[in-house]
Amino acid sequence: MKKFVIVFIGILTAFVANASRVDSLQWRVGIELSPAYVIPTNSSLKGDNLYGDRVKFSFAGSLRGDFSFSPYSREGRLYKGLYQGIGVDLRTFFRQRFLGTPVSLYVYQGMPFKHFGSRLWLGYEWRFGAAMGWSDRTGDLGLGYTNGAISTRVTAHMGVGLKLNYALTSHWHLNLGLDVTHFSNGNTSFPNSGINTAGISIGAAYVINPKPNPEDPDEEMEEEADKGRWLWDIMTYGAWRKRHVVIEGTEMLIKGSYAVAGLQFTPMRKINRWFSTGVALDMKYDRSAGLVPYWKGGYYAEAEFDCPPFWKQLSVGLAAMAEFTMPVFSVSAGIGYSILNPIEEKRFFQMLAVKAFLTRNVYLNVGYRLGDFKDPQNLMLGIGVRL
Repeated sequence: MKKFVIVFIGILTAFVANASRVDSLQWRVGIELSPAYVIPTNSSLKGDNLYGDRVKFSFAGSLRGDFSFSPYSREGRLYKGLYQGIGVDLRTFFRQRFLGTPVSLYVYQGMPFKHFGSRLWLGYEWRFGAAMGWSDRTGDLGLGYTNGAISTRVTAHMGVGLKLNYALTSHWHLNLGLDVTHFSNGNTSFPNSGINTAGISIGAAYVINPKPNPEDPDEEMEEEADKGRWLWDIMTYGAWRKRHVVIEGTEMLIKGSYAVAGLQFTPMRKINRWFSTGVALDMKYDRSAGLVPYWKGGYYAEAEFDCPPFWKQLSVGLAAMAEFTMPVFSVSAGIGYSILNPIEEKRFFQMLAVKAFLTRNVYLNVGYRLGDFKDPQNLMLGIGVRL
């Protein structure tokens, strides 16, 4: 997962670059406590592990720092209350010998969508980052028992929630939230059952330099921001993955990791300042695809395959895309179907990604691709240009 960490550092760079080029930001620091229920989505969490430990609850403490745009800026007036920041949390599942005590570094973004007077508002927040320090082996002293829930030391950390925020004073804010969180290694190692939690968050934040509430944007500013136009995204991405195959009725994980490389072209129509939609042409080469007809013999770690022709490991698909577009970050999702498809690959696929804009036109992409809404395929770590 080292490459994933490198890309995440790139996302942090995008955050810092955007923060440093805007004047008169409002800064805030805070803490959060997050008790949660661990959803029993796989047998390892239900007690099917070396220790027989059932994993039911988690608890995390977070330190966070974020900024909001100046109330006099274009972004501050068009996106009232929008904030984005960096957080770090320490999490326990009360089963340290099984899962370890991971530490997450993440970026987050949120915004009010309903105000109840001048002090109270309800909003959304998403988080994306890297969780480090998992115990990826359930055997003591490296005995080699694989952790069936998390099999890498570093995973992705993804979360989304609702936040109720109350301003005690201009400096002190309290918040209460509902959160769901997902940890996964993106099919870079096996097993990849993942961990999902659902819980609450309780927090307090201190506003370092309070600013007045932004003025409403004037009519001309709103019309310009909401004016429809075409966006053209060109992105290249790469990753690595593990592969399961079925040989003569035997399901097996074959040895090694396999490279994935892709190119995506996405024309999108901007509907307004918040939302864009379009169609993506996705071309992906997967070195692990279409291997079964080229099996030479052996099973599991001894399985050997000839290398299929390039075009038999190539997929080409079309996907309907939707993108939630905000300053600094955008979140995109897609549902697609592969027209050209390797043997045994899922034709129906889904994509979810965060785009971090280094400049107005250049962005880093961290995404995840699934088949049939349940089968992990690969990460999508890339760089793109928006024309």
